[in-house]
Amino acid sequence: MQTSSKTDWTRVKHEADADTPVALDTEADLYDPNDATAVDAFWDAATVRRPGQRGKQKIPVKVPTTIRFDADVLAALKSTGKGWQTRVNDAMREWLKTHQ
Repeated sequence: MQTSSKTDWTRVKHEADADTPVALDTEADLYDPNDATAVDAFWDAATVRRPGQRGKQKIPVKVPTTIRFDADVLAALKSTGKGWQTRVNDAMREWLKTHQ
């Protein structure tokens, strides 16, 4: 976990004290930072998560199940590294295309 900040807080405080409008990029910015109502609305709708924490799925896309493999087959699948379950899912999807 990072314990120090790379932010130049002296500059930030100076800019805040200057009370100058923040530059707005209408194509990239999600809201007008100079409009207090827009800022409040943005943060009221925001979901705050810890770093590395996944957000809630909009709709469940995977169904948990139990399947039995021979030990050597499972070892071979796991030896392909991270993502082996996704690769098995993709292989099953391909198999289903030819075995309706």
